[in-house]
Amino acid sequence: MSLRVAVAAPFQGTGTHRMEESAFVVALSLDRDWFSPDQAKRLINVAVGEGLLERTDAGLEASFAVESVEIPEGFSPDEELLAERSPFERLLDTIVAEGIERRVAVARINELQRRLGVTIEVAAVVLARREGVDVERELPAVRETLTSDRGR
Repeated sequence: MSLRVAVAAPFQGTGTHRMEESAFVVALSLDRDWFSPDQAKRLINVAVGEGLLERTDAGLEASFAVESVEIPEGFSPDEELLAERSPFERLLDTIVAEGIERRVAVARINELQRRLGVTIEVAAVVLARREGVDVERELPAVRETLTSDRGR
């Protein structure tokens, strides 16, 4: 995934799993010239939302093995990385990554949503649990959809 590559690059450059947010922004915007500083800050927010980065008192910490990520020669991330994915999109991607074909997963989620009378996010969690797919990390975001205006 190119988001993982873009996030790993600054850490690989310093040989660490932790760095100040400002150093991360400089690495992406000035050192690599991949994003503007504002876009690099947006990437941080997206990566935090995806669980790839954690904000700590010391700055940013990668939540994956950055040294295992290969940065292809001539790699340049697409600006689409800056768009946050909804909890449903993340759930669906997790389900698909576990081997369920995307169109089959969507059809089953839609059927569960209709039959149970729940939101699409809740239906995706039900399907994931029935299939033994771990979606624990997405549950706080799903709960948030239930308390927002969208979930009412």
